[in-house]
Amino acid sequence: AVFSLLVFTGCAAPAQEKEKQKVSFPAGIDHAAWDALLKQHVNAKGLVSYKSWKNSAKDMQALDAYLQSYAKEASPAAEGDEMVATAINAYNAFAVKTILENYPVESIQEIKDAFSKENHDIGGQKVSLDDIEHGTLRPAIGYRAHAVLVCCARSCPPLATTALSAGSLDAQIDKAYTVWLGRDDLNKYFPEEKKVKISTIFKWFSGDFEKAGGIPKILGMYGPKEQREFLGKGEYKIEYLDYNWGLNDQGGTGNR
Repeated sequence: AVFSLLVFTGCAAPAQEKEKQKVSFPAGIDHAAWDALLKQHVNAKGLVSYKSWKNSAKDMQALDAYLQSYAKEASPAAEGDEMVATAINAYNAFAVKTILENYPVESIQEIKDAFSKENHDIGGQKVSLDDIEHGTLRPAIGYRAHAVLVCCARSCPPLATTALSAGSLDAQIDKAYTVWLGRDDLNKYFPEEKKVKISTIFKWFSGDFEKAGGIPKILGMYGPKEQREFLGKGEYKIEYLDYNWGLNDQGGTGNR
């Protein structure tokens, strides 16, 4: 069976509980260690080798050291593109750490309060993944957050093998959208039937996409090149694919 639980938290849908706090991130964090770990443990499809990662004391220590760099006081705080890149890297790295701490696990949904628990040390605060996403990134960059935040599920946008950086942030987000919308297992287009079947993320966060000009505009910008004219016109029925919450694992775990 496919994991398709409708929950209102994490990258699954806008958080509905208490208001999420804005997170301040320390300036000057070095993301080289995270970049190296991604290249070592993430494949071209965005799947993670959680087993080998967890079995490597060296790589677990490298991840812990990287995450500890977020704990210091945010003085000075990262701003602008540096803040955005740092926040995206933090979300993805803390999400992966959450999985590694509980691995083997079939889905992040099996981990209690994985998105809402304020147990990550950032900028002298205890914050949650929801705080990073809903309290910080969505207010800052709107719809652009949704292609780069990866909550360790198979229906998430693919996890990139490169850390985000302030100097190439826009290009990296553009590439993430192109890769995500070009994956025919994650988004499907049927010009002859005047229909598309796209990620439920577009439904959950419809408000963010409407503020950017609507779903057809985004699909027309980032969909497969040969489909962009069709997608940009919006003359089609939009359906949403079931969300597979199975773990984005290179092994069999979560592959339902």
